[in-house]
Amino acid sequence: MISIKKTLLKAVLMLFLFVTGAFVVTFAIYMLNLDMKFTAKLEPVLFWFYDRVKRDQHL
Repeated sequence: MISIKKTLLKAVLMLFLFVTGAFVVTFAIYMLNLDMKFTAKLEPVLFWFYDRVKRDQHL
């Protein structure tokens, strides 16, 4: 019975640490605006790809 409680407590603790860590990481990404900085670095690659897509220009 004690080992089940220990295992359950360890699982709950690991879940809490995972959720807390995920929150800290996503909060840092939000506060430092890292998603838009990454998108700005990726923009030339996206434009390069988008400009080479064949288009049907018949009206």
